[in-house]
Amino acid sequence: MKSSLRSRQEPRRVSNGVIIGAMLLSLCVLSIVKARYCATPFEEEEDEEEVTTTAPAVTKPAAVTAAGRGKKGKGKGKSTCYMTSKRSERCDASGDIRVDGNKSTIYVSGMDKEWKTKPYARYHDPVAMAYVREYTLKPFAAGGDTAPACTKNHSVPGFLFSNGGFSGNLYHDYTDVLVPLFISTHQFKGKVQFLLSGMKPWWVGKFSPFFRQLTNYDVIDVDNDQDVHCFPRIVVGATFHKDMGVNPAKSPGHVSVVDFKRTLRHAFGLERAAASRGGATGHGKPRLLIISRRNSRRFLNEREMAEAATAAGFDVRIAEPDQHTDMATFARLVNSADVMIGVHGAGLTNMVFLPRGAVLIQVVPFGGLEWLTRVTFKDPAKDMEVNYMDYNVQLEESSLIDQYPRNHQVLTDPFAVHKLGWDALKTAYLDKQNIRMDLDKFRSTLQEARNRLP
Repeated sequence: MKSSLRSRQEPRRVSNGVIIGAMLLSLCVLSIVKARYCATPFEEEEDEEEVTTTAPAVTKPAAVTAAGRGKKGKGKGKSTCYMTSKRSERCDASGDIRVDGNKSTIYVSGMDKEWKTKPYARYHDPVAMAYVREYTLKPFAAGGDTAPACTKNHSVPGFLFSNGGFSGNLYHDYTDVLVPLFISTHQFKGKVQFLLSGMKPWWVGKFSPFFRQLTNYDVIDVDNDQDVHCFPRIVVGATFHKDMGVNPAKSPGHVSVVDFKRTLRHAFGLERAAASRGGATGHGKPRLLIISRRNSRRFLNEREMAEAATAAGFDVRIAEPDQHTDMATFARLVNSADVMIGVHGAGLTNMVFLPRGAVLIQVVPFGGLEWLTRVTFKDPAKDMEVNYMDYNVQLEESSLIDQYPRNHQVLTDPFAVHKLGWDALKTAYLDKQNIRMDLDKFRSTLQEARNRLP
């Protein structure tokens, strides 16, 4: 009986073994397929609302690899070039690295194929990327003669980035260049050589105090340099997280935008750490800084605004920053403010210099622009420890009411204008609109701002 039972069970054991073996083999095959075709070298970013043009975004093929580097950490198969977000690409390689900037070429030993990249964190915007110089990473055999000889040797890593694109506009200086640069290089603790493509000398001079916080060396104008610079490691392209912001969970050392602001304070010698309803001394008047504009989105009754704010108990300053403004001087002025107000525009980017607990009042032009003002300044303000307030312009406060008939689509249906595209929106609501503030509403806004101060 036992013998008969054993003989009946045996085929079942064999059958189970075959099934288990087949399952394991299938899992192995699936793992290989996934690793070869489905793997991505970065964590997918959450969708961000962005201002984009109607042209298609720049697309990149699959990541290229260099021998001796692993996907995350050391080991074979490290992706030398890969997208770190929808906006930014990073190339990272170690070994025999030779940079011939005059020819826009980086020679990398052990790389498996040629790769082209643009080191500017706005890949989703082809209009901006058209103004960024492309660099080619080219493989060569170590010890061979296919790469030019070194004329300058460096013992620290090189970091190549660009100030092409939309840089020169203060908002894009920070969103596309400076914040990503901080995310990508603060961990080097100064031991990194910056290579700048598209160098504008006035731009470098403007931000040189900030650069000195990140590198111990002078910035090299890599496009026009005649030397072949050799490095033990090269990183090309800074990592973007979000507009004017840092995601601590994804940044080396888990730094935040508050750490970025702290770096700016050290760079420009800003002494004031916190705002107060008692002003800089704690026993005086809070200071209101009005950001003035010369062309579009001007305050038409700026003087009356200043008089109303003075009568409300504020120490008032009016300033109009532009490309030629001395950054250190203006940073100190903003740092002295407890409340800053301005119409939506690049000038509000100076909120990076506001002390902790200060209030930023963004005047939102008429035209359904809340989505734009949210992503550019409202959302970043909270992470910067700045209290944020909207002042939404009504039609009666807008100069548009004098430019169009009352039944015109620009006045009656802003979202229909939005559907015509960015250029139509920008022309109607950003380029042609000025603001005459309702002074009663303005006084009420200032009182609320004062109440929010520590």
